[in-house]
Amino acid sequence: MLSKTRVSLYCLTLGIHLPRLVLADPSTSTTVSHSRLEEVTVSATRSPRRVHDVSASVTVIGAQQIEQEGARDIKDLFRNELDVSVRAAPTRFGLGGNASGRAGNEGINIRGLGGNQVLMLVDGIRIPNGFNFGAFATGRGDFLDIDGLKSVEVLRGPASTQYGSDGLAGAVSFRTLDPSDLLKTKAVAAFSRMSYASIDHSGAGTLAVAGERTAWQGMVLASYRLGRETATHGIDGSENAMRTQANPANYRNRYLLGKAVHSLSAAQQLSLTVESQYRTQAIEVYSARALRPTSPRATLNFDTRDQIQRDRVSLEHRFSDMNASWIQSAETKVYWQDAFVNQFTQEERVRSAVRTRDNTYRTRLVGLTSQFETNLSGVVSQKLTYGFDWSQAQVSGLRDGTLPPYGEVFPVKPFPDSRYTQSGVFGQSEMEFGALSVIPGLRFDYYQIAPSTNAYKGNSPQISQGQAVTPRLGAVWRWLPNFSPYGQVARGFRAPTPEQVNNGFSNIAAGYTSVGNAELKPEYADSIELGVRGSMQGLRYSIAGFDNRYKNFISQQRVGGIGRPSNPYVYQYVNLTTARIRGVVISTESKIDERWSLQAGIAYLKGTSEVNGRQQPLDSVDPLKAVLGVRYDVGQWGARANVTYSAPKSAGDIAESAEKAFAPGASAVLDLGWFWKPTRDLTLNVNINNALDAKYWRWSDMRGLEDTSPVKDAYTAAGRNIQLSLRYDY
Repeated sequence: MLSKTRVSLYCLTLGIHLPRLVLADPSTSTTVSHSRLEEVTVSATRSPRRVHDVSASVTVIGAQQIEQEGARDIKDLFRNELDVSVRAAPTRFGLGGNASGRAGNEGINIRGLGGNQVLMLVDGIRIPNGFNFGAFATGRGDFLDIDGLKSVEVLRGPASTQYGSDGLAGAVSFRTLDPSDLLKTKAVAAFSRMSYASIDHSGAGTLAVAGERTAWQGMVLASYRLGRETATHGIDGSENAMRTQANPANYRNRYLLGKAVHSLSAAQQLSLTVESQYRTQAIEVYSARALRPTSPRATLNFDTRDQIQRDRVSLEHRFSDMNASWIQSAETKVYWQDAFVNQFTQEERVRSAVRTRDNTYRTRLVGLTSQFETNLSGVVSQKLTYGFDWSQAQVSGLRDGTLPPYGEVFPVKPFPDSRYTQSGVFGQSEMEFGALSVIPGLRFDYYQIAPSTNAYKGNSPQISQGQAVTPRLGAVWRWLPNFSPYGQVARGFRAPTPEQVNNGFSNIAAGYTSVGNAELKPEYADSIELGVRGSMQGLRYSIAGFDNRYKNFISQQRVGGIGRPSNPYVYQYVNLTTARIRGVVISTESKIDERWSLQAGIAYLKGTSEVNGRQQPLDSVDPLKAVLGVRYDVGQWGARANVTYSAPKSAGDIAESAEKAFAPGASAVLDLGWFWKPTRDLTLNVNINNALDAKYWRWSDMRGLEDTSPVKDAYTAAGRNIQLSLRYDY
């Protein structure tokens, strides 16, 4: 048996991680107690279960913590997570193939994989995939608004047994506020909030009102934010390619959330949700201007206007009766979502006509999901969770504008309009053998991509379909109050996307073309995670080690041709790459006394990929990261300080390229926070990020930058910046 002293010393020696706090009241106060409340996750098993009792690593972030730390977007939201990051490159794109920063907050990286290989859900509904085609690049993170959230859950490791395709690296579940989160015991409740962030000179206002009458509850939340470009540590303000300050930008974001809930009986509830987000952004891309505009085609001016919109309506029925004979709980949801991205670009040149690009990517989604729970008693106590998911997306893209590239004619579709159907059935058992929990799960999925030839000028598109079986087996052994080992083996998969299966683009005059591949196979992940959790004398700790192996990664490769009009290069998406990512994440939290607490952590990940038998580092893996935080809380006011350390990225950990890549050095960043409640209903939050004004680079934002680049400072993170928010609860 391990002694308490030995376990404590072992954890403190290896390192510690800043864990997230779950708060019981996301609407009445922004005070965060340093005394941990019981964390409950839904994403790990699709049913409520204590984080301490699941067989995977899960982070739960409450609304109060989001507000207290001043998060404006998902990049702010995850900045203190050890094995989670968000890529947001500087806006230095052009009209050709350079798309740096055009996609905004591109997506979430979990333990070394990101983009479309991480499943993102809002109230159980999928966020659209990101899309890239030359300089046309759409992200996923800007489809979200932080102000309407009550919780965020990050599930590490394959999530296909729970949710089907896409969750190779994990799943992030965003949950929006309900009327009950505001009302509590009141008949009418409301809050208003104002905030400011100097990092992009943004201001925001949020107003929410909820009411209850007899069997009805309702809520309306509206938020509006406007701001400018995100600052860098660059000082060169040149209005050309040598600029290292951020390019001037203006953005506006409008968000509306409405919910109506009707209690049909004591056991049944019907709820309607309406959600709408609309974001616009205009950028003056000085960095795209020619340094010396001597060529007739040299760029003199480069402007962009982008729009992002996501609307959804969902209707959900819930049943819960613990005395029912067979099904004690059931949830059914039907939903519709329309997500739209438009990117308009205008380029003025010295003595050439103005060129424009008007690109659109759209995903219309309808879906149905049902889930049931049955509790069985006997020799083995168990809870069965089972159900099905079905969704159908209409995915389309269009490239338009004036003066297309030589050999092309606008408008043109980069892939055919496609109907993308995904369906799956799943089952899971949570079996309890005293101190031992065993949680097996199994899911079967089917997908089909059915393209349309309407207005499509590429090669003849093909139907693609397939299926996948994804098992999972987890176990948690509460051996001692201070020592609970756990483990999980799981498989994940990601189906090909319409643009990968039927990618079609031809410029025969320039000597290249791309063709579809209806034989693409899904990407797969096989994962094992082993760990231990425990608590003793005010100390909580967690140690997790994992090994994730991936195969059939989809990559676009040149498969034929010599680059001449008579025999052009032929590009095609093929299953090619295999990869492996393993690592260790260790965390502790110590409650020193009633007012002081200490959190800290460390994460080390190692990733490699292999193509045609050649192995090299996987660039999507972040360098070692450690966090140390201290908090003081007396209820009416409190303060905290966090130090985040990122190890240097060595040249040996960067994949080979034509040019030697820039490897940033180590960094240590100090963030400070303070809150004050002058009255029970009024809360002021102040955050000073990068308080010592350190100059540093985030690997997630600048990977791919060449070491010979003269504008490295353009890729730096922001210097010292302040975030303020004032909230009043009615």
